[in-house]
Amino acid sequence: MASRTLVVDNGASTIKCGFADEKTYRTIPNNITRSKAERKTFVGDQLGTCKDFSGLYYRLPFEKGLLTSWDVEKQVWDRLFTGKITPCDPATTTLVISEPILNLPNIATTYDQLVFEEYGFQSYTRMSAPQMAMYNEIPRLYGQRMSSGKKRVDCALIVDSGYSFTHIVPFWKGKPILVGIRRINVGGKLLTNHLKEIISFRYWNMMDETHLVNEVKEACCYVSDNFWEELDICKKSPRANKILQHYVLPDYSMQQTGYIKGKGKAKKPKKRKNEDDMAVDNDKNGDEQILTMNNERFTVPEILFNPSDIGMEQAGIPEAIVDAISACDEEIQGMLYANVVLIGGNAKLPGFKERVTHDLRQFVPSEYEVRVGVDKDPLGYAWKGAKGLATMDEFASEFKSRLVTRAEYLESGSYLCESRFRSGV
Repeated sequence: MASRTLVVDNGASTIKCGFADEKTYRTIPNNITRSKAERKTFVGDQLGTCKDFSGLYYRLPFEKGLLTSWDVEKQVWDRLFTGKITPCDPATTTLVISEPILNLPNIATTYDQLVFEEYGFQSYTRMSAPQMAMYNEIPRLYGQRMSSGKKRVDCALIVDSGYSFTHIVPFWKGKPILVGIRRINVGGKLLTNHLKEIISFRYWNMMDETHLVNEVKEACCYVSDNFWEELDICKKSPRANKILQHYVLPDYSMQQTGYIKGKGKAKKPKKRKNEDDMAVDNDKNGDEQILTMNNERFTVPEILFNPSDIGMEQAGIPEAIVDAISACDEEIQGMLYANVVLIGGNAKLPGFKERVTHDLRQFVPSEYEVRVGVDKDPLGYAWKGAKGLATMDEFASEFKSRLVTRAEYLESGSYLCESRFRSGV
């Protein structure tokens, strides 16, 4: 059997996986869930067979951005690597997998042990998601193309805003600048939990409805470019409030997913006698529950830019970008500001790119050009970069030099892995 390369972006919330010789990847949940209603346990992709998502209990392999529960991760990897999700023979497969940036040595060693001793892959390499993203043709994000057939820029800054955290990583000549790496402890998980608290305080208890609230967040929330003006709009009557949305909650019987009234199959929201005070309403048949989303739509994502709003003594994303670039050599600071790339699930929020660009322009000296790029699929941008590393002729020698074979591992152990993967942070 011919050797193939399996690319896995092992995120804290979802795993993006697929073979490098294929065009697309598959996304699966990176957790084990227990359904209270069905009394079943779902591992990874099995969650897709769940019929009632109310009151799900999650077991997560990642804690604060680090892989700490190997019992959970191994069960997900068993389905991933043993043919149930990606049919492959590890003995003839090269694995490219992501790891947390600045990963702890003991955790990195466990990666090596599982990959070679448990699953028996032919060879593998691991690197961070920002490192993977660097193998994309970044100038395309700004409507440009690389010259002379070159695919990778020399200098760029990757903002990885994912499930557990947001990392800002500057790169020079394909390698991360360690003194410029910054981390903000704000990610999608914190936003979802904060929205749960707001709904539970203002309306009714949804602290156990993580899956549902996350769907509401993804459907309704956006990043505001004029926070105070839109906050004033939210105080107006429903007729004059263009921000107000009505989200129809699923009943997991006739309706498996929620939707926004007035979009797609949604109907116009029914006029209520006391619309300002009501949070839940029923339609004329009494079988629709409606959640009213007002200023929650943009105040929750605002935490990414002002963590102090919830008492966190950390800088927002634009300030952290400036701080990261200021720690780098002055000669490359202009190039870093001109090649800012947003990746991760939070980059999908409407208005995210525009807000980062607007705030950066206020902080950055006028002689520097500010360009912020985001792919149409920021969640899979790292996976696509790793796919490019494994398939493009330009990176063939670099890819080969990064790999550690099983035979080499059995002879030299994790020390060899660490020395070859160190440039990927």
